[in-house]
Amino acid sequence: MYDRIIMPQHLIVTELERKRDLARLGGGAQRIKRQHERGKLTARERLEVLLDNDSFEEFDMFVEHRCGHFGMNKHQIPGDGVVTGHGTINGRLVFVYSQDFTVHGGSLSESNARKICKVLDMAMQVGAPVIGINDSGGARIQEGVDSLAGYGEIFQRNVTASGVVPQISLIMGPCAGGAVYSPALTDFTLMAEGTSYMFVTGPDVVKTVTHEIVTQEDLGGAKVHASRTGVADLAFANDIEVLLQTRRLYNFLPLSNKSGVPVRPTADPADRVEMSLNTLIPENPNKPYDMMELLVRVVDEGDFFEIQPEYARNIIIGFGRLEGYPVGFVANQPMELAGCLDINASRKAARFVRFCDAFSIPLVTFVDVPGFLPGTDQEHNGIIKHGAKLIHAYAEATVPKLTVTTRKAYGGAYIVMNSKHLCGDVNYAWPSAEIAVMGPEGAVEIVFRGSLEKEGEREKRVDEYRQKFASPFVAASRGYIDDVIRPQNTRWRLCRSLALLRTKKVETPWKKHDNLPL
Repeated sequence: MYDRIIMPQHLIVTELERKRDLARLGGGAQRIKRQHERGKLTARERLEVLLDNDSFEEFDMFVEHRCGHFGMNKHQIPGDGVVTGHGTINGRLVFVYSQDFTVHGGSLSESNARKICKVLDMAMQVGAPVIGINDSGGARIQEGVDSLAGYGEIFQRNVTASGVVPQISLIMGPCAGGAVYSPALTDFTLMAEGTSYMFVTGPDVVKTVTHEIVTQEDLGGAKVHASRTGVADLAFANDIEVLLQTRRLYNFLPLSNKSGVPVRPTADPADRVEMSLNTLIPENPNKPYDMMELLVRVVDEGDFFEIQPEYARNIIIGFGRLEGYPVGFVANQPMELAGCLDINASRKAARFVRFCDAFSIPLVTFVDVPGFLPGTDQEHNGIIKHGAKLIHAYAEATVPKLTVTTRKAYGGAYIVMNSKHLCGDVNYAWPSAEIAVMGPEGAVEIVFRGSLEKEGEREKRVDEYRQKFASPFVAASRGYIDDVIRPQNTRWRLCRSLALLRTKKVETPWKKHDNLPL
């Protein structure tokens, strides 16, 4: 029998602490200093801000890469550039990974990817959200195809987890090449201004191929993606603000598609009457008003969390609560493009509606839409297909769906905005609502073409059309509107309807999946 060499326990403990210290130090004091000089927190500091105090439990602290090429065997750091584990946000479980730019530039290795995949797998098994903090130079070149394989494994899990557990991506540094597709596959993406960027090909490649000269910020900075591309849902000034706002967003989300929404007590009474809403709609039907005022006055305690506030501003999406229950809100914004639907607004709202439906978050839609935005630019870029995305999203949604038409609801846009015909459960209208094929002025020009020369005839016909077709009572008489309500009572009517619909169940035909008009 061979004698085993057993290391004394005190030496094992000493080695354990040494390796823990190495892992916590990341790339070393100098690299941590450079990280701070860039205005960025380290991977572990970010988790300290994001998670509840002392709630973080780390996985795979001692994992190291297995690459021996290009002298990499001389650069072994425990953790290998990503910190993974789980913790809590306001007492609710969440799985996390945080890339460490101080270790090999946060580059993705085979071992690094396996750590991230383990977190994603466990999140799906347990039923809890995943928050990934991205700060990486991309694939670890020294590992070649193994690094690329790692990205593919992560992408596959992002897709499998979609609609099962919420996924949030925080971009807090570089995110380029293949790395950008994991955030793009997740539910929400938040970016830090000035220190983060996302693009498939960088400025140098762009210059070589297209001869365009562009900075990293102008090509894929936070402001670009939050306002122009829609890739980022939110952008904030710095790491701290991104992390704190992520905690706020997390409070509205369920743990999984089976867990039910998080309900929180509120002192705001469900039957609160908001008299100021009676004067929100201007007497002039062509004058804009701020739909955000309505949203803030209706939700519990005025707490509304807007998503994509700088992108497609003609439509508002976001979360609020009614009687303590999270609700997804979609609302036309008359202050931008008169509230018309266009390509970007349709895509923005459709994705949000589908997220809410996937996680059983009820939907409330406020409608003031004169139609789809006209023009060759919209038509040639596929407004038909993109508008169909929003129809598809509302039509397939089985969560409780409430609609309030405040003013205009014309043409196809009326149908798209969660009308009764797309199985809206409860559809209300304010007395100021006009529901028709088109506005009275345009309709009169077509119906009475050639017979409006007589003085006062145009105005007479417009009034006649408005009374016969544009009044909410016409739609109500057909059963397309369930009730015409006073604006001041909007909150308590919504609360009452949502309470009624909490046990709603819908049987749908079996299918492998639908064919969304992408």
